[in-house]
Amino acid sequence: MKALITGITGQDGSYLAELLLAKGYEVHGIVRRSSTSGTGRIDHLAGGVVLHDGDLNDGAGLARIVRSVSPTEVYNLAAQSHVHVSFAQPAYTAATTGVGTLLLLDAVREHAPAARFYQASSSEMFGQVAETPQRESTPFHPRSPYGCAKLYAHWITVNYRESYGLHASCGILFNHESPRRGEEFVTRKIAKAVARIANGKQLHLKLGNLDARRDWGFAGDYVKAMWLMLQQDKPDDYVIATGETHTVRSFVSAAFEHVGMDWKDHVIIDEQLYRPAEVDLLLGDASKAKKALGWSPSMTFVQLVHSMVDAEMASEC
Repeated sequence: MKALITGITGQDGSYLAELLLAKGYEVHGIVRRSSTSGTGRIDHLAGGVVLHDGDLNDGAGLARIVRSVSPTEVYNLAAQSHVHVSFAQPAYTAATTGVGTLLLLDAVREHAPAARFYQASSSEMFGQVAETPQRESTPFHPRSPYGCAKLYAHWITVNYRESYGLHASCGILFNHESPRRGEEFVTRKIAKAVARIANGKQLHLKLGNLDARRDWGFAGDYVKAMWLMLQQDKPDDYVIATGETHTVRSFVSAAFEHVGMDWKDHVIIDEQLYRPAEVDLLLGDASKAKKALGWSPSMTFVQLVHSMVDAEMASEC
């Protein structure tokens, strides 16, 4: 088996690469060139993965890579994936996260039509939710340029599946975190600040809306679901979630409690960190994935929070 992963240097890409290597795959990844190295999450896999210079905005380059690799499975994890940034850079987000998926699908259709394709869809597509919990049949109502771009990517994947017979599946993943989460995301921002405050290197933590509720799981669990989708006889779309929802305040409280501190002594609310259009509640129903894929999460919310804080505490020592 030969896998091609876009976004291999990200949180999910690194966990997925580990999983596939353990299963005996030949793993290839697409990396975007920059003046500084961004491969920190996969440096421990050096020699185990083959990296190709590429960009989701470069259709000809994607076609060249797909043609040369001839993958049996393609995992599209790359995106401009930060919601707050998407309001500042909506056109870039649309081009990379949305149209980039189209360019990759077209490359697969032309040069590896037998390959199985995974699209990283997002719970942000539900946005202003029509029902709770959210399932595969729940109507979409995205509330950010990121959510809109992900929705285009989702539907163009479905369209290529129906139009060209591609084995293309979408995983509608709810929030999934780990110690490898990017520092710009709120969960990692909290964990890092807690460690720094506990070690006397920082006094306060600025946050926005503490009342937003999310369904948080462990990224290492969620990449297993990605792989399972591509092992099915028929392609389909699946919600991947824990079925529990917690406020940002609960995450903050659990993180500070883990180091014996009261979050109220250190957190400052900054209204500039609020979203222009908030997503108040996300809660996923993964019963379809549990039944069809045999998938379920292994890590609890508190275990996840503690693992992230512990990793930051260790890095501060």
